[in-house]
Amino acid sequence: MSIEVRTVSELADLAAADRLLADIWNDEPGGVLLGAELLRALAKCGNYVAAAYDGTALAGACVGFFGPPGRRELHSHVAGVAPAAMGRAVGYALKHHQRAWALDRGAALISWTFDPLVARNAYFNLAKLGAAPVEYLPDFYGVMHDRINGDEESDRLLVHWDLLGGAPLRDDTAGGVVALGRSAERGSLDGEKLLVAVPQDVEGLRRSDPAAARRWRVAVRDTLTALLAGGARFTGFDRSGWYVLRRPS
Repeated sequence: MSIEVRTVSELADLAAADRLLADIWNDEPGGVLLGAELLRALAKCGNYVAAAYDGTALAGACVGFFGPPGRRELHSHVAGVAPAAMGRAVGYALKHHQRAWALDRGAALISWTFDPLVARNAYFNLAKLGAAPVEYLPDFYGVMHDRINGDEESDRLLVHWDLLGGAPLRDDTAGGVVALGRSAERGSLDGEKLLVAVPQDVEGLRRSDPAAARRWRVAVRDTLTALLAGGARFTGFDRSGWYVLRRPS
């Protein structure tokens, strides 16, 4: 059965969506992440609150709100997919529903943040959707005490998804200079095309070796902020786990 995505505004639907998101992030089932009351207010004021369904089963949810007047920007705050629906392209369906919804309301851009250490999210955001990282945000939310973030500093990449002219960022690693290698070892920051590695599974690493995960956090932060300050821009994320950046020629 295909996945159906639709906006939701009834309290029961909002509460179910919030429970799903809470179960993804928190260790204890049945908790609250944002709260049905806040979701109700966001939906009533014309913001984006949507759920994905596999038949009658809730498969995912996504919440976004508009930026300052005149920016024509929707900020996508949180999205999650039920474990049972993983591998069904639910996240892709949610983002494209959100894109169509935003365009219908005059928005030309969707922004969101993601953890730069999570390789699958980097590939999805850059190489599949074509969202372009525009800013590195150290410890953006503060330390987050949840299952996914593992009591770590919450560094984030802010991305902009151009709804009118964006294209997937699929630059490969060929000919690139390693700025940060597979063991989080520093390389060279010189070169036109630069490669920055991330762990294959940082969430597992946080559980098995928290100190190593923290070393990765600092190494990726230092490398990316230095490259961005020097004028480099993201041009892709390779499926094997490398950010690709280029300096202006």
